[in-house]
Amino acid sequence: MNKKLKIIRTWKGWTTLENASAYEDLLVNEVFPTVKKNGVDGLEKVNIAAKNKIDEVEFFLTLQFDSMDSVKIFAGKNYEQAYIPENAKPLLKRYDKTAEHYELKGELIL
Repeated sequence: MNKKLKIIRTWKGWTTLENASAYEDLLVNEVFPTVKKNGVDGLEKVNIAAKNKIDEVEFFLTLQFDSMDSVKIFAGKNYEQAYIPENAKPLLKRYDKTAEHYELKGELIL
């Protein structure tokens, strides 16, 4: 296993049922491609998970970075603050104000 330290950043946001597909499309086709184009080369992987509830959709994002320095390039000096582009805010019903960061200890592909 590669012993280079990786950082996992997690965050949750909720949309209405009606806005869920538009939000997912925005993440896939605009937000993260723009992040990469803007020079955040250390962003290695993004996982987008969703849970449909009665009146909303919960999104759980995990981002894998090659280092904490890359997280700071992505999110800025106050890197624990949530990164939410202005064009995403109207689609969100509510969201976590901060993100969590973890050291990746291992990954098993079975």
